[in-house]
Amino acid sequence: MPSLERVRTALTSHDPVVLPVDEVRHAAVAMVLAETAEGPEVLFIERARHPRDPWSGHMAFPGGRVDPGDSDGRAAAEREVEEEVGVSLAGAELLGRLHDKRGNPVTHPALVISAFVYRVEGALPLRINHEVNDAFWFPLSGLLDPVRHVQYTTGGELEFPGILVGEPDRHVVWGLTYSFLESFFHAVGHPLPDRWNDDMRRYARELERDQRGRD
Repeated sequence: MPSLERVRTALTSHDPVVLPVDEVRHAAVAMVLAETAEGPEVLFIERARHPRDPWSGHMAFPGGRVDPGDSDGRAAAEREVEEEVGVSLAGAELLGRLHDKRGNPVTHPALVISAFVYRVEGALPLRINHEVNDAFWFPLSGLLDPVRHVQYTTGGELEFPGILVGEPDRHVVWGLTYSFLESFFHAVGHPLPDRWNDDMRRYARELERDQRGRD
């Protein structure tokens, strides 16, 4: 497992893909890493369930949309972390930025999500708001444990690669947050195994073609 010093060095030289956000909706999340005696830990939230939220109940990094009062994506991510889990990143170290991600071309074609990586001293206490059902710190090394690598089924049709970080069938990181983890571990030299099956590769190609058609 890379140390936070290794993460810092790797992300300093990382050249993230930054997508234009002038004509789209913009959201931002924070991957918060805590320095502990047992090794780095990462902060996850379980989003509250709401019928109008497309990410209802998902495991995620804290974050949300960039509001008009936010100067940029980074400011939005920091504001959302404090609102959702009561952690101020005002004095935290910004380690770097991951590749921007596009929203799902079918459900959110005009959305760009940015992710910023921070370091804090210790696993800080959390105070969740109404947007969050649960929040906790999880060992970064555990995300590389093959035993925790599971397949997540959505809608009874497609399987996505996921990582179990808590209760089975409930605390599984998949989708957008899993994609950010792929970017993170690739950037720090510990890439996650390629777990995309043929059906998902075909689905991804179809989404990509759909996106090009919209562009």
